[in-house]
Formats: sequence, C-alpha cells, structure tokens
Amino acid sequence: MSVEKEMRGRCTCGEIEYALGDSFMCVHSCHCTWCQRETGSAFALNGMIETTHLSVTKGMPEMVLTPSNSGKGQTITRCPSCHVALWSHYAGAGRAVAFVRVGTLDQAREITPDVFIFTSTAVPWMRFPEGAKVYPDYYPTKEVWTADAIARRNMALGRA
Repeated sequence: MSVEKEMRGRCTCGEIEYALGDSFMCVHSCHCTWCQRETGSAFALNGMIETTHLSVTKGMPEMVLTPSNSGKGQTITRCPSCHVALWSHYAGAGRAVAFVRVGTLDQAREITPDVFIFTSTAVPWMRFPEGAKVYPDYYPTKEVWTADAIARRNMALGRA
C-alpha cells in the first residue's frame, strides 16, 4: 500500500487525532482468540508502522498495559475519554513499531490485509478471499513481507 497523502485517524469522540507519515510495513487480519476478546469482534485489523512515522496531532492519549498471549504484555494507546484503542506496542518490537487499529483511520476502507493469521481459531462463518495469504497460526516473515518492509522493520529495531 503506498501513501500518496498522509493518512489520518482518530478516536470516536475526536479528542485524539493522529497522522501516519508512511505506508504500513504489513497489515494483519488477526483471528486469535485474544484479539477477538480485546476487540469484541471476529478479528483485529492492525497495520504495522515504525513509531517514528506516527504522530499525535491532537490530544494526549493514555498508555494502558494489557496482558497478551505471549505473557509479555502489550501497551495499548487509548483515548482517555472514549477509551478507543488506537494502536498497540507488543513486547517483541517494543516502542519501535506500532500496530495501528486500521478501523480508526479515515482511510480504513482503502486498506486491505496482507495476511490472515491465527485462522485456526477464526469464527466458523469467516471466509477468506481466494488467493489470500492465510495461516493457521503465525507465519514466516519472508513469505509475506516485501524486502523493503523487512528492511524498514530492521532499521526500526536497530538491526542494520
């Protein structure tokens, strides 16, 4: 997904607004039971981007430490008023990479998943697009990510 214009997002009440200065490295449609529980939905749609390309343009979000399946926890960035989750930081990437909740973007309808993960626990009525990259659990990065995206991630994580 290329970015011709800066993408913008917000919480439901509008107290928090943010902007993304680049495209996502990868977009996950995650069907794990943890994401189902946290979102109250059938799956979570998260776009991964370097935190350096994410800026809060209005308000002061709060960081909420939340348990995760790994046992290492995640920090969810939320609006302090309406409590909408805007993005997360997971232990594996720390603060270097943000997992943006795609549904909070103004351009949400333009963004499609690169990969469908943890589909072994997807709701039984879910149907995945023909030809999509679908994995019962997680996946090997090199099977899904472009070389450019891998390089961006490595740079964000301080790996040359």
